[in-house]
Amino acid sequence: MSLKSLYESGIEYNDFLNSKDVDTKDKVLDIYNNIEIGKDLEDKIKAVDKEVDIIAFAEIWCPDCMLNVPALEKIHILNPKINFKVVSREGNEKYLDDYAIDGKPRIPTFIITDKTQKVLGAFIERPEIVRKVENSGNQVDVIVTKKKYRKGEFIPHTITDVLNIISNKDI
Repeated sequence: MSLKSLYESGIEYNDFLNSKDVDTKDKVLDIYNNIEIGKDLEDKIKAVDKEVDIIAFAEIWCPDCMLNVPALEKIHILNPKINFKVVSREGNEKYLDDYAIDGKPRIPTFIITDKTQKVLGAFIERPEIVRKVENSGNQVDVIVTKKKYRKGEFIPHTITDVLNIISNKDI
């Protein structure tokens, strides 16, 4: 199956929300409703002038997906040129081989393509800033950062990482 076919087989955000129990849906909706990005980042989202498709490999039960998939919905609502669909990791692992960490496919993985399905890049599991802290070895910083991450405080960083891939630069 091509990336285009895989993208087309994906489900919309609302179908993703409704794919499991009500408690999980409510948690994800709460995360989405509490995303605060600021005017500057909102303007950067709206300034994207090329159409892109994002294949979001995600599962609703996954804590990282609960945080980062709503970030994609926020981007899409602010700029309809940035489209995404969700596909399950299960059964699609072969598409994640190039993005695996330590040989294991991670979710969420967002493969970002232009309209010709040329891969622009990928967001894998967590924002870059969180991964850097996790790899720093400073246990206190790791604990503090993970608590903030789980509260949704790094969602603007997820959005910035995705925008950096789309624009092929650091914002």
